[in-house]
Amino acid sequence: MIPWTTENERHALFPITRESIFLAHAGVTALPQAVADAMIGYTRQCTLQQQEFSQVLHDIQRARQACAQLLGANAGEIALLGPTSLGLSLFANGLDWQPGDEILCYQDDYPANVYPWMSLKGLGVRVRYLTPDKLGEITPELVAASLTPATRLVALASANFLTGYRIDHATIGRLLHEREILFSLDAIQTLGAFPTTVEHVDFLSADAHKWLLGPMAAGIVYVKREHFQKLRPTLLGAWNVLSPRYITQPTLEFVDSAQRYEPGVLNTAGIYGMLASIELLNSVGLDAVGERILALREQISQGVLGLGFEVISPLEGPARTGIVTFHHPRLPAKKIFDQLTENNIVASHRYDRAGNEYLRLSPHFYNTEAEMDRVLEVLAKVG
Repeated sequence: MIPWTTENERHALFPITRESIFLAHAGVTALPQAVADAMIGYTRQCTLQQQEFSQVLHDIQRARQACAQLLGANAGEIALLGPTSLGLSLFANGLDWQPGDEILCYQDDYPANVYPWMSLKGLGVRVRYLTPDKLGEITPELVAASLTPATRLVALASANFLTGYRIDHATIGRLLHEREILFSLDAIQTLGAFPTTVEHVDFLSADAHKWLLGPMAAGIVYVKREHFQKLRPTLLGAWNVLSPRYITQPTLEFVDSAQRYEPGVLNTAGIYGMLASIELLNSVGLDAVGERILALREQISQGVLGLGFEVISPLEGPARTGIVTFHHPRLPAKKIFDQLTENNIVASHRYDRAGNEYLRLSPHFYNTEAEMDRVLEVLAKVG
């Protein structure tokens, strides 16, 4: 249920709403008050005692458990690492690649989910790119048709950062596992907005700074336990290598959990913030959050279509997310973006590979219908 009954209460919970209409959650979120309070509370405690005071390790474990529940995983399979690119790089660099191995990914995903795999070409790994008919529309059929006997891993985003097209990651994961192919998921564009579980995923990484409503560089890295021996930790320290009494041992023996991918002290303030953001979303219910987001994006998408804009995001069906990306047939997106900014509406200005420019709006559950009406009112006056 929505945790406010009046506008004043909504403003107190989400201070950004006092001055702005914030529709850039697919970029970098503004923090809810509860998230900021959790981080401030921790840092204040750190002025009175050491930063890793007795409660910290307990709260880190609470955060692991909360992240695990969010994904449908076990807490021992969760490493608390951000940003998303860090986890993806750990996956790319930790596997024992052989010349001739093949990776299948999508060149027009966000670069953080492309570059780590591209870097493996020097090891003799072949990187192949999916070629959908429409931007971002990665279907199970396309993935299945693109596999070869050499395909060892498929790396995809749970939703495309530009169009918002949400893949059917469960179906894709099932078909990959039937062929004993690994599946890596960049989940930052759905986690916190829609259920994103890992039953059919081997590796997942997502920072908290978008739909999770959390701080930057605090995130979730998931590694299925059966792959601990297959995915070698590539960042080493006293936190993930067993070092009794802080004494270096003659051999490397890793912690028997996903902590093996965390080399040293964590972004503890960020973890407190991420835990608070997950608890906030859980208090509303993730299904309710997703339904609310889709209702608001429907209001936006139908509104901009009625104003003569062209929408490249899915307009119906399960591939929809909170992202609505569109452009005007004549006016440059930058000009419209500037007009939105002048009216205290926070949007995103993005480009595709061909250089076409777009506006991207991405509301969250705490936005209102009245705010969407105001956005459409401003868009109606562009020109």
